[in-house]
Amino acid sequence: MAYPTEAVFGLGCDPLDPFATGRLLELKGRPVHKGLILVGADYHQLAPFVTEPDADRMRRVTGSWPGPHTWVFDAAADAPWWITGGRNTLAVRVTAHPVAAALCRAFGGAIVSTSANRAGMAPARSPLALRRQLPRGIDLILHGGLGGLRQPTTIQDARTGATIRP
Repeated sequence: MAYPTEAVFGLGCDPLDPFATGRLLELKGRPVHKGLILVGADYHQLAPFVTEPDADRMRRVTGSWPGPHTWVFDAAADAPWWITGGRNTLAVRVTAHPVAAALCRAFGGAIVSTSANRAGMAPARSPLALRRQLPRGIDLILHGGLGGLRQPTTIQDARTGATIRP
């Protein structure tokens, strides 16, 4: 499915479904080894997939949520490899976008969140741009306004505080 996020339309699916995730990666032309971001309506939806850093660092993370801040955590030992890309880390975000958060609440957990575009192309910022770039393969498009960011969310390392993507 596609849905609006803070900056662009995102593509999402159930992160525990390897078939759905494979379809999403194939649609984008994205290799599995790059890993994916998960979004949730609250931290409890993301907690099963990650291992928390120390309390001081966790306060910094939770102080930025909900909002347009993606954080890289150590992945939980049983986090699906098709989500982590086979790495021991996982990027997660508690979204403040009302449509994306409502989608997570309706689903009952975290969902995959990756930009709605073919690899190497600009992310879609409207349903029309989405349909032009990805004319087949999307089962559902949730319409709604974007959150107002001009760039994708910042990504920081929750373990060190380092900025990965400004």
